[in-house]
Amino acid sequence: MSRSPSDPETLLTRLEWTVIRRLDGLLQGDYRTLFRGFGLDLADLREYQYHDDVRHIDWNVTARLQAPYVREFVEDREVSAWFLLDLSASVDFGSSDVRKKSVSTEFVAVLARLLTRHGNRIGAILYGDRVDAVIPARGGRRQVLHLMASLGKRPPVPKSAGTRLEDLLRAAIGIVPRRSLLFVVSDFVSEPGWDKPLAHLARRHEVVAVRLYDPLERALPDLGMVVIEDSETGEQMFVDTHDRGFRKRFAAAAARREALVRDAFATAGVDALELATDEDLAGAILRFADLRKRRTQLAAGGGLPKHLEAGRVVPVA
Repeated sequence: MSRSPSDPETLLTRLEWTVIRRLDGLLQGDYRTLFRGFGLDLADLREYQYHDDVRHIDWNVTARLQAPYVREFVEDREVSAWFLLDLSASVDFGSSDVRKKSVSTEFVAVLARLLTRHGNRIGAILYGDRVDAVIPARGGRRQVLHLMASLGKRPPVPKSAGTRLEDLLRAAIGIVPRRSLLFVVSDFVSEPGWDKPLAHLARRHEVVAVRLYDPLERALPDLGMVVIEDSETGEQMFVDTHDRGFRKRFAAAAARREALVRDAFATAGVDALELATDEDLAGAILRFADLRKRRTQLAAGGGLPKHLEAGRVVPVA
């Protein structure tokens, strides 16, 4: 089924009925791990009980009262989330009737609406062949529609422009002032150099790399003689996909690119979520929720759910 662009209100309403309603029934308590806040407020003091975390003992109060007391905290649930959106020429590719840009738009719409429904604010930085738009963080459904309209009215990027994802990430360092949740939504087809600013952002913010891809970018089927085009430069080449050796070399080159990108994510210490043009969006969001839950459990020193131990969700870091 085609996911072609439509007006923002129609598209968001469709997603609210087809994706967000479905997620409401499946995520349940996982909203807390999806959108946890970054601060803790002291709520109360009480006497220590068996199984309490000893790290929460207030030693000053304990010394005065001659009995162990622990601090209880309330989480600051408000999250400021920013979408760093790569809208370069390669993101406009799709081997069937769904392009990576459509997947990006729907993912952003769903996550933005889930965030704003829980009282959070969302903003965006848009990159085509340069950083050319910043949408300040605000809350509400109207903000989601504004972001979607901004994406829908953008003209195509010239294929000769090339992509410097580093420029988008470095711009975010100066634009996003306080600790936030950052979604870097890109296919990561770019000139090298973006790994260092990604690591810089991850030291200050919570960063999720949302990687867009089309299955044809990783393996070529046997289609005979075809013309392939570089989506960044527009350069075309006539190739024989019937040649098994050529298909193997293509797959090997794609695997090397995959390894480099995943190594960059791991080095930066960011979670990575991959979105394919032939994938169910709700399923991808649920994978993201599982990944966030795993990160929370690891940070707390707990064990993993059995389905995660089996390897169904494997974050890169």
